[in-house]
Amino acid sequence: MPAVAAARPFRDGLLKLTPPRLLGSRCDRCATVSFPAREFCPGCRAAEGIRGTELSPAGTVYSFTVVRQAPPGVEVPYVLAYIDLPEGVRVLAQISGVAPEDVAIGLPVHLELTTTGQDADGADLVGYRFRAGVAA
Repeated sequence: MPAVAAARPFRDGLLKLTPPRLLGSRCDRCATVSFPAREFCPGCRAAEGIRGTELSPAGTVYSFTVVRQAPPGVEVPYVLAYIDLPEGVRVLAQISGVAPEDVAIGLPVHLELTTTGQDADGADLVGYRFRAGVAA
């Protein structure tokens, strides 16, 4: 029986699996942090001195919406939110672990990895979302 390929991020360079972290970039010139990682700085437009950086797994809800209509096969309702991370990055992600009516601006959340499907080799494709509450 052939071995199943290891799990991998659904997009290269987007996240690290162990420990779970989103991967961004940081500009040495102006300290702007970006997600996803970029080859140039959106703050000062520098093309050199851009380094990869791991982002904090903890954040807070900046704004959100409850999605009540979706394509067939997508379970609703779900919460889609902008999450502020300590590095100054705002990430769009789904919120889990809480009823939609209990989500509020300022809610603490933490990064959670989730399987989004499989590639042609049978490897699990891993994405991210944020879970309500503080990581254990």
